[in-house]
Amino acid sequence: MIAGGLGNIRPGNIDKKPIVEGAVLVVLGGPSMQIGLGGGAASSVASGNLDAELDFASVQRGNPEMQRRCQEVLDRCIALGDDSPILSMHDVGAGGISNALPELINDAGMGGLIELRAVLNDEPSMTPLALWCNESQERYVLAVNAEKLDEFEALCARENCLYALVGEATREQHIVVNDKHFNNKPVDLPLNVLLGKPPKLAITASHQTPAIKAFNSSNVSLDDCVQRVLQLPSVACKNFLITIGDRTVTGLVVRDQMVGPWQMPVADAAVTAADYVGFTGEAMAMGERSPVAVIDAAASAKLAIGEAITNLACVHVGSISNIKLSANWMASAGNRPDDADLFDAVHAVGMELAPALGLAIPVGKDSLSMRTQWSDGEQERIVTAPISVVISAFAPVEDVRRVVTPELRQDCGATELLLIDLGLGKNRTGGSALTQVHNATGTVAPTVDDAELLKGFHNALQTLHEHGLLLAYHDRSDGGLFVTLAEMAFAGNVGLTIQIQSLSQDTVAALFNEELGAVLQIRQSQYAEVMAVLEQAGLGDALHTIGTLNAEKQLLIQSGRTVLFSDTISALRTAWWQTSYQMQKRRDNPACAEAELQCISREDDPGITPVVTFDPQQSVLDTPGILSHKPKVAILREQGVNSHVEMAACFAAAGFEPLDVHVNDLVHGNVSFDGVKGLVACGGFSYGDVLGAGGGWAKRVLYTPKLKDVFAEFFHRSDTFSLGVCNGCQMMSQLKSLVPGAEHWPSFERNASEQYEARLSTVEIYESPSVLLTDMAGSRLPVAVAHGEGRVQLNTPDQLQKLQVAVGFVDNHGHMTEEYPLNPNGSAHGITGVCSNDGRATILMPHPERVARSVTHSWKPPQWGERGPWSRLFDNARVYVS
Repeated sequence: MIAGGLGNIRPGNIDKKPIVEGAVLVVLGGPSMQIGLGGGAASSVASGNLDAELDFASVQRGNPEMQRRCQEVLDRCIALGDDSPILSMHDVGAGGISNALPELINDAGMGGLIELRAVLNDEPSMTPLALWCNESQERYVLAVNAEKLDEFEALCARENCLYALVGEATREQHIVVNDKHFNNKPVDLPLNVLLGKPPKLAITASHQTPAIKAFNSSNVSLDDCVQRVLQLPSVACKNFLITIGDRTVTGLVVRDQMVGPWQMPVADAAVTAADYVGFTGEAMAMGERSPVAVIDAAASAKLAIGEAITNLACVHVGSISNIKLSANWMASAGNRPDDADLFDAVHAVGMELAPALGLAIPVGKDSLSMRTQWSDGEQERIVTAPISVVISAFAPVEDVRRVVTPELRQDCGATELLLIDLGLGKNRTGGSALTQVHNATGTVAPTVDDAELLKGFHNALQTLHEHGLLLAYHDRSDGGLFVTLAEMAFAGNVGLTIQIQSLSQDTVAALFNEELGAVLQIRQSQYAEVMAVLEQAGLGDALHTIGTLNAEKQLLIQSGRTVLFSDTISALRTAWWQTSYQMQKRRDNPACAEAELQCISREDDPGITPVVTFDPQQSVLDTPGILSHKPKVAILREQGVNSHVEMAACFAAAGFEPLDVHVNDLVHGNVSFDGVKGLVACGGFSYGDVLGAGGGWAKRVLYTPKLKDVFAEFFHRSDTFSLGVCNGCQMMSQLKSLVPGAEHWPSFERNASEQYEARLSTVEIYESPSVLLTDMAGSRLPVAVAHGEGRVQLNTPDQLQKLQVAVGFVDNHGHMTEEYPLNPNGSAHGITGVCSNDGRATILMPHPERVARSVTHSWKPPQWGERGPWSRLFDNARVYVS
């Protein structure tokens, strides 16, 4: 699993502001620790050449909750626009602050005077060298306007974010690091000496014939190849990894990994919206073919770019020049054959393919220590990774709704499947999943033979997007055509009848080669129109009409009238799932892993089947005068909470004035609930969940008399409503002694799977007094779930009879369920939302605020309009306060 990220930036935040003499130099974030001290050194030599102490010091440890606090401070500063106290900013990476601080001031043509002992330090025994050079994570260095320092410090205090005032900028381009503990200056030199360019390095490299092993496809059976390839980790289902990561936070995620009503992890690209109103956004896709580098490093690098482009082709991004690339290189530098391969790969990408495509690679990263060595008795052992480059492709998107997934559509009449084979029938299998599962490499690897053909492919796909001619799309990558077709069948839960007579007499090579290409589903009625677009783009020789859907839910592959392969979609899906299942049952609760395997093995599962008992497009806010004023709603958060922005956006869309309220604001009396009609406790990792999810937040309220009184007073007011979601739900459940009519609320314990669960689950809304769920009863709606401790636990035998159950998990047939993963946390009776007896207080574990817009559902029925059904919850709040 590879992770990448993207964002967008306002024009006013692109350029750093000038740093003036006397500007305060700040290290924002966590304290120094003996972390990553050897990072720079370790990345320059082979592991095994280091001593144990340096090896240990090279280990990185992250603190995402600290990162959250830093991000909130930065967000608050950015929101101030030109009044931001931050003049310039630099991330802390390799070399720690010994690199970041000099670069920060040097970029501005300034120098600096720094006090080493002002740097926050959790390990006082660290040497001055370690304190200056360690690579502790989640830190930034900033130059702050001295006149606005008080404002900056107040923001840090509000967010509980650590910071250190370590020095000031000086006019002379000289850096002095003072150490008052030893009363000396360990660093005192001109910046042009410290950051001057080193002399060019000349490297002599030579090629060697790679140790490759030929593969003969005539000696293997097709059935055996299918089973082996489907379970290879690079091909097999990655559910065990994907469902433990929050994929819906921000409420701006349009396309995540999961595809279709059965939520199969087969998406080609990621898409996010730029805001909560419009449809512009950004897309990201990745490409990598590291195994091919064993045979041909240059081909591997070119394929990585090609795969990133074929992945991104599922999104309407317009001209290929809109795409920007990031290249993450990995190699074992210093080995002569590897140095030669690295040169070949960089030259093939940077001097040949990228310029021919008109693509820029403005950013990248490298890790040039991909070798480990150790002693086995008297024998030296060495393992070296192949040259590899991971390409991340980014592009702006004008309309995030123009995305096509691998889900095969069954609601569009008669359809055809087309294969675009950019390998033009060469069927080269070197470095493929097929050769790997047979303990071989192959001798000839695929590559990008013709940049113009690849560019024509991109242009043709963009034209098809523009004219709405694509129903489904999936690129050909790891596992080849067979896996492409199988994953499309899994996503649509539909059978396929495939004809490969036009491809090759070598059936195995035709089905498992990993040449660049893609499979498209189109309407038969639009066949001529689609073919004209593809022909005009120069893809005529690459086109093959290969089949259509069948009703038997079988994958049937034929050559002429000869049946080459046949198996049920459920059996193939179960085989593809085996690797994820084996990992999951060892890591998590094995009973849950078994239950999920049984669930995906079913042939009769209808998938997510929403039932909406009201019209979401018909706003309940149309009553004259109801939006004439904006009542205030407090969007409450605590340290670590991360879902407050999307929550505020939902209430703003419903006619409220959202107020950003940190618990610290209430403690210090900066904010009160006077005049506030709604209180919303948001989701996220309050206090990193180290005190139990929502527990630290609740205890701070209960054990701070001032806070306890403020909350109790608000809950007892008869003109207010309150909502708790995820961590806010857990927090409010522990405040039930303060909430009238909430004495029977349950506790929320660790998920039955013993793992964080992030899913699109179906819940039913029950009849209840909840003012937020008025007129929604009977609806069965998909909703984002993202929590580690959401299992409802009832503590007394009669608690259920006294509980106002508002929302519960149901299966795809609409029945209440305790079955994993349809009930992702194992809650008793499927309960996942309750309310107080008078309905003014509602707590939910799922995240309705992340799916209030239809466009941010991982899957939804095609006929849904812009307003998702969950928008009614926020509208109901507005009606109630009227």
